[in-house]
Amino acid sequence: MKIDILAFGAHPDDVELGCGGTIAKLISEGKKCAIIDLTKGELGTRGTDETRKEEAEESARILGISARENLGMKDGFLINSEEYQLEIVKMIRKYRPEIVLANAIDDRHPDHAKAAKLVSDACFLAGLRKVETLIDGDIQEVWRPKQIFHYIQWKDIKPEFVIDISEHLEKKLEACMAFKTQFYDPKSTEPETPITSKDFYESLTYRAQDLGRLSGVTYAEGFTTEKLIAMKNFDGIVL
Repeated sequence: MKIDILAFGAHPDDVELGCGGTIAKLISEGKKCAIIDLTKGELGTRGTDETRKEEAEESARILGISARENLGMKDGFLINSEEYQLEIVKMIRKYRPEIVLANAIDDRHPDHAKAAKLVSDACFLAGLRKVETLIDGDIQEVWRPKQIFHYIQWKDIKPEFVIDISEHLEKKLEACMAFKTQFYDPKSTEPETPITSKDFYESLTYRAQDLGRLSGVTYAEGFTTEKLIAMKNFDGIVL
């Protein structure tokens, strides 16, 4: 399957929280997007890996993505190993994205920064002909994405560019709250965590609103980039 944007998350819900609005916007514009979750999020305080799987499927339905896969890596213990790199290489070659979205380069959860580097390294390896991978017994063709962008998560990292999600914030929030065991629920009797508070839920809006204020739109999501972006003209820039 050839898709336009492949978004990776260390855990199910990372993509929705970090760039769900951008994914919704791109899909509304006719782009094909897919999500790869590296782990099942099995160490999450609330819920189980099975409920997380069901929630991820519901979120995928809400966003309208073309595919979602889970690589079953070990939650909490991601390492930049050859084994994990090659599993990601397989996904890059399978979906052949122009753009890859990945976890924040630095964050509160150690898996996030590890996933950022792991995905970045795999994107490079995916373009090497002597790195051979198989799917269903067939040798995969090489593929290297044109750009890797890292979304912003818990830490307040300064973005290098933002995407206007003004018309898609509600879709992002709906996709995030599909993970109902993970976030704010006043009726829940499970233990509280930093992401189950009402303030965290409200931060999804006010952080997007603040980036929008700084960039001249209503709501925005921020990204960092691994290489300089070349623009042919000023089309699409909010002045």
